[in-house]
Amino acid sequence: MGPDGCRAYLVLTDSKRRIISVAWCVALLIPLAQESLRDDTHWSPYYKVETTSNPGMPGFMEIRANGVPHQLMAPAEWKIEQGERIYEMPYSRLPVDDLDNVLIIGAGSGSDVAIALANGAKSIDAVDIDPVIMELGAAHNIDRPYDDPRVTRHVDDGRAFLQNTDKKYDLVLFALPDSLTLVSGASQIRLESFLFTDEALQSVRRVLTDDGAFAMYNYYREDWLIDRLAGTAAKAFGHAPCVDTFADRQAVISIARHEGSQSCGEAWSRSASAEEVGTVTDDAPFLYFRGGGFPPLYAITLLGILVVTVLTVRVLGGPLREMRPYADLFFMGAAFLLLETKNIATFALLFGTTWFVNALVFAGVLIVVLAAVETERRFRTPPLKVVFAAIAVALAAAWVIKPEWLLTLSFWPRLVAGTVLAFLPIYLANIAFAKRFRESSNSQSAFALNLIGTIVGGCLEYLALFSGYNNLLVATLLLYGLAFWLVPRGAARTA
Repeated sequence: MGPDGCRAYLVLTDSKRRIISVAWCVALLIPLAQESLRDDTHWSPYYKVETTSNPGMPGFMEIRANGVPHQLMAPAEWKIEQGERIYEMPYSRLPVDDLDNVLIIGAGSGSDVAIALANGAKSIDAVDIDPVIMELGAAHNIDRPYDDPRVTRHVDDGRAFLQNTDKKYDLVLFALPDSLTLVSGASQIRLESFLFTDEALQSVRRVLTDDGAFAMYNYYREDWLIDRLAGTAAKAFGHAPCVDTFADRQAVISIARHEGSQSCGEAWSRSASAEEVGTVTDDAPFLYFRGGGFPPLYAITLLGILVVTVLTVRVLGGPLREMRPYADLFFMGAAFLLLETKNIATFALLFGTTWFVNALVFAGVLIVVLAAVETERRFRTPPLKVVFAAIAVALAAAWVIKPEWLLTLSFWPRLVAGTVLAFLPIYLANIAFAKRFRESSNSQSAFALNLIGTIVGGCLEYLALFSGYNNLLVATLLLYGLAFWLVPRGAARTA
């Protein structure tokens, strides 16, 4: 909670408790100020970014994100000479004699930009999702790549930039775009999730010139992951890429628009591993999930969460048998969480996997919930059976209309269409919930069972690992169907 959050908290706090609230805010702000005022600590929308420099090695800076080593800012010449061959391989494998336009996604602190400039790039669009890391590069990178007039900085989601640009590039680079965190606990979307799907690589091919080329490099850590990405490139371009691997699972995957233009040391061939893991899509962008079963650690963790939830609700909410008449509210809660998860994934694809988009989804959900409650309070709404039928129609429409179809629309039509598809089912579902909750004779038991349902729904989001996000709508429809079936007949008639 920052200063603005504390001010809002104090305004909303009861005047009798304001002194205690001030004490809590001070207790929170003091350690936050101690961290924020340090010269080597910066706060980005995604990370706590810490930097370490060595006075004896000018131009070198270690960048840590949330306490984990993330980037080493160093002179471009040193990065190549000391053996990090991933930086130089794209320029030796691909037709890069005339680099009029280059796109670098994951430009970070600027080393990749400096190397591209050294290889003759005339114009570079440098894209990174984290503004703080890019600013550190602008201020401290000894090669000063971001001061070069040939370079244009863009703070944006890489997939969103690819989707919205009309430029054609001679070279597109994915330069170590690997985040350290999920964008939200309500989905399995990482910052880079939609960069490595079949559809993303097709977008890359679309923005290349006729003689253009693409490369991605990283510390991939797993051989099967290298095969998955190489297979994705082959699927998008129609021929095998060049794959160069080095120590510590470093790899460079390079591919030209035309196979005859690339110069591979040894041609990549699809291995049994590549066939086994396959590629990922926008509907199931789980690059790091190999498949083959549900991870045991996840299963144990989710089971523990469910047990703790049920025990807590039993202690605080009373006997579970008293909650039986509100079984329909349990399924409404589970369905609502699945719907929210699906909307986060949809908006991340449509508008970028950024903190701002994520905040918009949650704010939108809260506003729609409030609007539904006020609608039910102020106006006469249709019977429950009509509302549930409308929910089914809205979910069916959202399932049929694939999010990727909307990507072809310009921003405002895409926003309107995406908002209607995402939030209409939530609005209708909350009208149904408000009608049903109003009729409950034991609000504590009704709310308790609904709360357990939301936790179960949060666990069910992992179905997307196997079904994809779009089919979560089918599970949501089934849950709302069960909810309608379990509504007490008397409540159904009066609501």
